[in-house]
Amino acid sequence: MHSHIDPAILYFGTPVVLVSSTNEDGSPNLAPMSSAWWLGHNCMLGFGARSKTPLNILRTGECVLNLPSVREVAAVDRLARTTGSDPVPPHKVAMGYRSVKDKFAEAGLTPVASMEISPPRVAECPVQLEAKLVGRHGMAEDDPERRGRLVALEVHIVRVWVADELRMAGAPNRIDPQKWRPLVMSFCQFFGLGPQVHPSALAQIPEHVYHPKGAAHGLALARGA
Repeated sequence: MHSHIDPAILYFGTPVVLVSSTNEDGSPNLAPMSSAWWLGHNCMLGFGARSKTPLNILRTGECVLNLPSVREVAAVDRLARTTGSDPVPPHKVAMGYRSVKDKFAEAGLTPVASMEISPPRVAECPVQLEAKLVGRHGMAEDDPERRGRLVALEVHIVRVWVADELRMAGAPNRIDPQKWRPLVMSFCQFFGLGPQVHPSALAQIPEHVYHPKGAAHGLALARGA
């Protein structure tokens, strides 16, 4: 049996991302979100258009996508109802948000310098993706009540950092999915991944053929060249 329902949100389960960006005064901002998906080395990030993080990214063209594991869940939750905006926008006041200037200190996390962009990485996150803005896309533009309130930002990953403990043995440029345990949000609740449930036919395709610079380049990387 299936029933027709009208849920307020459709967050069926996506990885949590801590997005670091740069404020107008040069200080770092850090914000958790989970409306993110990847295709190749590009990523789409969904935000409320009036939030501090998308405004920072649109102004500077840069951000870092820090992916926490389940071990960092408490730090992520400490940022859940904070904002870098001051004053706090009315709609966030209604949801219990408060303005916090130093998000890293609030979360108990450590900023470390990026290599190709200005915003810092989060030292505790096992995966850190330096990214540059390549596109802006309005969302719900056909809905008069929500037009201009949502934005999707497309970013290109320019440098990938990964904890050595996650690397696949014998493959210098691969992450071992058996070791990676991302923090996942589903309907505003935190979850982790369970064990593998079934072998994947897609996993039989050599991973290097998906490299955005081409199969030959990917093969060279796979060989450690």
